[in-house]
Amino acid sequence: MSGIKAVFIADTGVKGPSRTEDFYAAFLSRVRERNLQDSVQLVRTEFSGIYDKGIFLRIWPGGVMYRDVPESRIDEIIERTIISGEVIEELRYTEKPKSLRVVLRNCGKIDPECIEEYIAAGGYGALNRILKDMSPEEVIEELKVSGLRGRGGGGFPTWMKWNFTRQAQGKEKFIICNADEGDPGAYMDRSILEGDPHSVIEGMITGGYASGAQNGYLYIRAEYPIAIERVRKAINQAYEYGLLGDDILGSGFSFHLGIRLGAGAFVCGEETALTASIEGKRGTPRPRPPYPSLRGLWDEPTIINNVETLANIPPIMERGGKWFSEIGTEKSAGTKVFALTGKVRRSGLIEVPMGTTLREIVYEIGGGLETGMELKAVQTGGPSGGVIPADHLDTPVDYEHLQDLGSIMGSGGMIVMDSSDCMIDVARFYLRFCVDESCGKCPPCRIGGYQLLMILNHIAKGSGTPEHIEKINEISNIMAKASLCGLGQTAPNPVFSTLKYFTEEYLEHINDKKCRSGKCSGLLSYRIDPDKCTRCSICFKKCPVNAVKGSREEGFTISSDECIKCGECFRVCRFDAVKVR
Repeated sequence: MSGIKAVFIADTGVKGPSRTEDFYAAFLSRVRERNLQDSVQLVRTEFSGIYDKGIFLRIWPGGVMYRDVPESRIDEIIERTIISGEVIEELRYTEKPKSLRVVLRNCGKIDPECIEEYIAAGGYGALNRILKDMSPEEVIEELKVSGLRGRGGGGFPTWMKWNFTRQAQGKEKFIICNADEGDPGAYMDRSILEGDPHSVIEGMITGGYASGAQNGYLYIRAEYPIAIERVRKAINQAYEYGLLGDDILGSGFSFHLGIRLGAGAFVCGEETALTASIEGKRGTPRPRPPYPSLRGLWDEPTIINNVETLANIPPIMERGGKWFSEIGTEKSAGTKVFALTGKVRRSGLIEVPMGTTLREIVYEIGGGLETGMELKAVQTGGPSGGVIPADHLDTPVDYEHLQDLGSIMGSGGMIVMDSSDCMIDVARFYLRFCVDESCGKCPPCRIGGYQLLMILNHIAKGSGTPEHIEKINEISNIMAKASLCGLGQTAPNPVFSTLKYFTEEYLEHINDKKCRSGKCSGLLSYRIDPDKCTRCSICFKKCPVNAVKGSREEGFTISSDECIKCGECFRVCRFDAVKVR
C-alpha cells in the first residue's frame, strides 16, 4: 500500500448518526490494530446520493463503492481493497449511468462538518475571486450567461431576480434560502444541507454581494434536525474563518447569516407566506405584485432562492456561466436533482442534465420497475405536479416539456407508478394533502379544494356520476385562476392530468363501478367460495361488523348490505376462500 487512502462512510438506510458512528468506531479500531492510522483517513459523510443500501463506503483513490457493508467484512476490506487494491465484487455498487454531479459534487466526498475539507475541494475560492476581482454587475451578468433558473419549481431566471433586488430601493436588503421542503417523498434540499452546507452558504454570500443584501436567513423546516445542526456548525465555522461577518476577506463587504425554523406548514414554501413566518406572523400568502424582490421581508427588497439554486452558484462562478449553459438544453440549462421513488428498482437521489428523458431516468438510472409489472405513469412536481403516462416516456425532462404535458418540474419529486396504481386514488392522495395544508385564506382554495376532494371520494366509493366530470373541470379552472397563491392554483394539477390521460379509468369507476387496480375499497365486493371454504370460522370471528353470516355446520356467506369492505376477511383467510371482485 502506497500513499494516503481515504474511506468515506455513509448510512444510506437513514437510521440516523448512531449507526454511522458505531461502524466508524469499529473501522477505526481495525485500522489502528494494523497501525495504518497515518495512511488511512476515515470520513463520516452520512450521505452518498443513494438510499436503502445500508452502510455505504467510497474508497479513494479509485473511488470504488461498496454497499450493505456489515462490520464482519471490515477486516476483509482493509486487507483486500485498502492494502492490496483488490475490488470485492459482491459488495461493489456501480454508479448510475448518465448522472452528472454539479449540485451534489461534494456530497459523499467531503466531511460536511469540516470547513477545511470544503476549502480543500475548492470551496470559497469562487467567492474570494468575486470579492477581489468582480463587481456585483459582473456577477449578475455571469449568472445571466449561465441560464440558471430557480430550482424551487417556478423556474424564474435567477439573474433577473437578483438584478431586481439590486436595483430596488430600500433601507436594507435580504436574501433568504427557502429550505422548507414539504413535498411528500422529497428529500433533495435536506440531503444537500446535510451533505454540503457550505456550498449553500457560499451561494448566499455571493447573492448578497450581487444584490446589495447584507443579511440572510436560512428558513429550514424543524423536522430536519441533522440539517439544522450541520448548517449551524457551518455558519459558525464561516464566521471563524472570516467568510461571514464584517469586511469579509478584507473586501469591505459585510454579510451576516442566521437560521429560522419552519413549523412544517406546506404553504410556507410560498414566498410571501415564508417571509410572514420569519417576521413572526401567521404563515399565509399575500397578493402579488409587489414581489419579494421589491418588497419582501419587513417590506424590504428580498431575494428568495431554494437550496438547490444556491448550491449551483459556487460551481457556476468557479467554472463560468458558459460552462453551465452548455449542460442541459437551450432554455433549461444545467442539471436537476430528483428524488426518484415509487416502484422503481433503484430509488434514491439522482442528478441529471436537463433534457434527460423520463425513459432514461426510469430504466437506465432507476433500473426499471422492481415489481416486474408494466409502467403506468410517472408523477413529477409533488402535490403541485401532474401524472405523465407511459406513452410520454421519451419526453425530455425540462421546464417547457413538462409544462406542455400538464405537469411541472417542482422541487424535484419523481414517483414511478405501475399498473397496480389507481389514478383516482393517486389524485385523491395529492388533493387531500393540499386540502390539509391550505391556509384557508382564500375561498377558491379553501372551498374548491374540499369540493374537488368530495367529488373524488364519491367516484372512489361508487357513487360518482357523469356530471362529476364536468364539475371537476369547472372547479379546477376556478381554483387555477382565482386562488391567491401557488398552492391553490396548482392543487388541481394531479386531478387535471389524471383525468386528461386516464379518462377511461374515471368512466370505469363511474359507469361500471369498478376499480381495475383494486385500490378503491368502495368498489370492491367480497364473497366466500364454498368449494374452498374449510369452515374454520376465522373470518366470522374477525369481521368487525358481523357481516359474515352462517355457522361451521352450514357454511359462511358475506352480506353485501352489511359489509364495510374493510378487507379483514380476505386478510385472515388462509385457504384462499375469500374472493374479491
